[in-house]
Amino acid sequence: MLFRSLYSGRQVALDGIDLDIWSGERIALLGANGSGKSTLLKLLDGIVAPSHGTVRALGRDVAAVAGGEDAFSFHREVGLVFQDPDIQLFSATVLDDVAFGPLQLGLSAREIQTRCAEALATMEIAHLADRAPFELSGGEKKRAAIASVLSLRPDVLLLDEPTASLDPRTKWLLVDLIGRLAAAGRTLVVATHELDIVPIIADRVVVLGEDRRILADGLPTAILADTDLLIRANLIHEHVHRHGAMSHVHAHDLDDGHHDGSENSAVTGYEVVSND
Repeated sequence: MLFRSLYSGRQVALDGIDLDIWSGERIALLGANGSGKSTLLKLLDGIVAPSHGTVRALGRDVAAVAGGEDAFSFHREVGLVFQDPDIQLFSATVLDDVAFGPLQLGLSAREIQTRCAEALATMEIAHLADRAPFELSGGEKKRAAIASVLSLRPDVLLLDEPTASLDPRTKWLLVDLIGRLAAAGRTLVVATHELDIVPIIADRVVVLGEDRRILADGLPTAILADTDLLIRANLIHEHVHRHGAMSHVHAHDLDDGHHDGSENSAVTGYEVVSND
């Protein structure tokens, strides 16, 4: 796919993106805040259309999907989990939210029950089925939101900052669950700026720069070892330490708590075309 996307027809959200995503790939989409990660996921999900160029997903023109053409069928195959789980949790109970998608498909009661049980079990929240979403912790809400998409059994799963604002234990529980989803053979695209989760969830990394263009595309080991690249992408920063008359410079992850006093160190077939 090669395209350009604008906010409100004026400000550039993404520019000159040329990207192919193949069925079964596990991709970490890295970038600083404002680099366009969420916009790219919305484009891949057919929620918005590119301002210039074309995006094709699963044989369909995403602009047409965003306009309503074959959207119902498309969203059975591609599922997006937003960064804020409250956007997707709006029913009286977790089970109602997980059942909402399958109900729209007109499936039998038995099939809906099977899909809900499967999704809840996959995210290890069957015990929360009868709880109201507002009663859940942040991590539980994230898992419930993912379950509400998994019940549709999508071939492609798009996750926007799934580990944001979670405590360490909850974060790594969720990372483990996401790793299992990827191992099940789905195409997975995860937007994040947390470098430490990348080796577990991805076999390919796409880095968006602050100019909202693709800065790099490669294997996790190569991308994560490229300190200069990560600094340019504003994913880590250099910091000068002084010890008397001596000083040295080294890099810090932006989320490592170095400046806030915390002790939490952080260590399918898509084709997108741009008219630049």
